[in-house]
Amino acid sequence: MSVQTSRSESLAESEVFHILGNDRRRAIVQLLARESAQIDVSDVATEIAETESDSASVPNNLYKSVYVSLQQTHLPQLEEDGVIEYDSDAKTIQAGPNFDDVLAYINGHTDDPSTFLQLHFAACVLGLAVIALIGLDIPLLSSIDPVLWSVGVLLAVAASSLYRLLS
Repeated sequence: MSVQTSRSESLAESEVFHILGNDRRRAIVQLLARESAQIDVSDVATEIAETESDSASVPNNLYKSVYVSLQQTHLPQLEEDGVIEYDSDAKTIQAGPNFDDVLAYINGHTDDPSTFLQLHFAACVLGLAVIALIGLDIPLLSSIDPVLWSVGVLLAVAASSLYRLLS
C-alpha cells in the first residue's frame, strides 16, 4: 500500500470542485463508479488515453503521458482526499471513504432521494383513496371516472420519475 495517509472526514464543497475540476480526476471517479471494484491503473490510463485520443489507436506517448500523470499527480491527490485507496505496489485503485461524496456531484444527485420516494408514495395513496371513495358513491366524487383518475395518478408519478432521471 501507499505510505500516504488518506483523510476520512467529509470533503468541503470547494475541495470536491477542485477534485472534479480536472478531466483526468473526473474520469478516474467515473470509471471507478462504473467498475465498482478494484481496477488496475494501466486500465485507467488506457481508458483516459482512448478518450483523449482523436484516432482509433492510442499513441504510445499519450498512454505514457497519462500513466505518468496518474502516478505522480492525480492518484496521490485522490488518495490524500480519501476519494480512492491507491495501492502503489500493486498499481490498483478502489473507492475510498469520500468516493460517494464526490460521485454525488458528478451524478448531480446531491439531494435526498427519499423525498421523491415520499412524493410517489403520497401520490399513490391519494390516488387509491380517491378511487375507493369513488366506489362509495359519494355525490361529488362519484362523477369522477376511476379509470381517468388512475391514469392521472400514474402520469403524475411517471412525470416525477422522468424529471428525477433527467435531472
